[in-house]
Amino acid sequence: MKTRIVFLFAFILFFSQFLQAQTQDTSLVNIETVDGNTFLGKVISEDSVSVVLQTDNLGNLTIQKKDIKSRELVNPEQVKGGELWFANPQSTRYFWAPNGYGLKKGEGYYQNIYVLWNQFSVGVTDYFSLGGGLIPTFLFTEPTPVFILPKFSIPIEKDKLNLGVGALLGTIFGESDANFGLLYGLSTFGSPDNNVSVGLAYGFAGGDWAEKPLINVGGMFRTGKRGYFLTENYYMDGYGVIGMGGRWIIKKASLDFIFIIPYGEDVDFFAFPLIGFTIPF
Repeated sequence: MKTRIVFLFAFILFFSQFLQAQTQDTSLVNIETVDGNTFLGKVISEDSVSVVLQTDNLGNLTIQKKDIKSRELVNPEQVKGGELWFANPQSTRYFWAPNGYGLKKGEGYYQNIYVLWNQFSVGVTDYFSLGGGLIPTFLFTEPTPVFILPKFSIPIEKDKLNLGVGALLGTIFGESDANFGLLYGLSTFGSPDNNVSVGLAYGFAGGDWAEKPLINVGGMFRTGKRGYFLTENYYMDGYGVIGMGGRWIIKKASLDFIFIIPYGEDVDFFAFPLIGFTIPF
């Protein structure tokens, strides 16, 4: 009888260990420790004190939980050649112009350009986002422009074609009959990391609509684990702007920079730099 009990206990213990092994969390994670090191791998076991991480280069590592500064799940598509490529903090826009991709429900970001341009957007659903912003000229006792940014994103084919429809609708507090804005539609070809967009927009100000559309062509191309090449270009009735620059990812935020080159009849050549900062939330 005692032999049977011991055998049964041993079987239960073995079976429980087997089930634990089958249900271990094998998600790909990136762990940053308090001393600044980062480790990428799969969690093969974990208890209240430590985590055992299976890595490609260092084998199995035991990391004390008290030494973990941050821990986040990683999309396997972000791993290139064993290195973690940082996620794009603002994959739905170029420097300023939107593309056909949309924020997921609950995602958002804040963008600042040269301190004066302040903008945010939040995903209300997976297909609709709403944002707003202002240019705080009230700090200089001047009338203040404010605006809202509704946008619909329509995925047609994953990583190949997305459509976007939206608007910038604003007014200037302190001025009468000072409404302004534009309505736009665009098509984006490619993945969130590498794409080109073509769009049309009609603008209005003070109740009068533009007679001709504004044509926009933008592009975003991944250059490495932290970088993107950005281009943003506009054309309307013989005049336009060429924009070329980049995006540098600083952990979860990004620093954007672009050189604006206007062209057209009687326009002298010059390049004007713009610098922006984006923080996702």
